[in-house]
Amino acid sequence: MSDDRHRLVRVVLEDQQAAYRTPDAEHERTVAIYDLLHSNRFVLVGGPPGPFTLHLSIVESRVVFDLRAKDGVAVAKSGVPLVTIRRVMKDYFRVCDSYVQAIRTLSRPQIEAIDVGRRSLHDEGSQILRERLAGWAEIDHDTGRRLFTLLCAMHSRG
Repeated sequence: MSDDRHRLVRVVLEDQQAAYRTPDAEHERTVAIYDLLHSNRFVLVGGPPGPFTLHLSIVESRVVFDLRAKDGVAVAKSGVPLVTIRRVMKDYFRVCDSYVQAIRTLSRPQIEAIDVGRRSLHDEGSQILRERLAGWAEIDHDTGRRLFTLLCAMHSRG
């Protein structure tokens, strides 16, 4: 995207469990951040234009979106109760596990059916995030999907 006024240009994960993550889990986080930064639309409602740095953390069962200017100055903060997306995340993890198992043993149509379910849950997670952030930030569907991926990567069991 060419308009930096409506985008995230940096993501910082403030994750207290980072020291305990496996290399695979760290790789998932790195890829999720790369994908989000590669393409996103993030407009702070009623606030200044970007570009923005997003500090993302989980504090007291809330996902905290701490938005800062590119130079690090605090701009706005919002929280989303983790409970609002926890069920979708659990279902998403289950379907992803099934997908990995299916690749080894099932036919292509069966694998594709599981993948449709995975994408549907991904879309549901995106929609929940978009709804919960509405009024604070406007994000498009794909940005919501990438944020959901990042939250799953932060919350992964690895």
